[in-house]
Amino acid sequence: MNTAAILHELSDADRRSIREVLLDAANAAQSQEPSVDRVEIIERLLGPSLCRKLGIFRIPAGFKLSVVMPVYNEAGTLATVIERVRATRLPLEIVIVDDGSRDGSREYLLDLQNSSDQRNADLRIVFHEKNQGKGGAIKTGFLASTGDVVIIQDADLEYDPADYRSLLQPIMDGHADVVYGSRFSHIDGPVHHYWHRWGNQFITRLSNWKSGWALTDVETCYKMIRRELVQQIAPQLNERGFGIELELTHKLARMSGVRFYERPVSYVGRSWAEGKKIGIKDGLWALWCILRY
Repeated sequence: MNTAAILHELSDADRRSIREVLLDAANAAQSQEPSVDRVEIIERLLGPSLCRKLGIFRIPAGFKLSVVMPVYNEAGTLATVIERVRATRLPLEIVIVDDGSRDGSREYLLDLQNSSDQRNADLRIVFHEKNQGKGGAIKTGFLASTGDVVIIQDADLEYDPADYRSLLQPIMDGHADVVYGSRFSHIDGPVHHYWHRWGNQFITRLSNWKSGWALTDVETCYKMIRRELVQQIAPQLNERGFGIELELTHKLARMSGVRFYERPVSYVGRSWAEGKKIGIKDGLWALWCILRY
């Protein structure tokens, strides 16, 4: 069995781990010889084709990824999520929008904002005086973003920022303008609650009928979008709650020439007892959003 066939048999998590080990080794080599390109080092070992399969590619000079993070009462996970985002080692701008939190999240973010620690230079923090819902927080984050590409990141631990590179690759390769991270296109992780997954897939099918795109997970948090599209669409966004997922998808789908791409992502869903905020009312509202947009 050749190397490409072996990689095909590996899980997404295993490929991510291999990529991180290779990038760490290349970083160590680059520290000894700064003029050497770390991607070039790995390409010499594996060849360009295998590097692409592992999600190892060059980031253009001056590139910046804006991570829009809506926050509402996530004090227990917020610090961990920020560190996981930074661990991607991508050139980042983390745009955090506190949506009227009352559990200490706001105070924690104020401390970060007022900190003299240079590690926090990658943070842009915006505060809503009153709760405006996830959609309102995303709109604020979009309008505050300055990166070349924008991705939405929930402030809990359900999604893994280690997937950013995989999602970014089709955009960097010039194959996509919008990339969705699907929880269902290739499952390699915990089993989902039946009704939660069924509801997501039902809404996705109806959304596909309306938008004309064959997505597998329209409700995913991980939506990565070229900033020029974000700039066009952000001022038009109306949805305050979780209906933003449908509104955003359908408005992007109606834009001329926009290329959609989908890649599998890891997902560890939390229960309502653990703080999950979406419920049956949100599902019913999603149906209305499909008809409305």
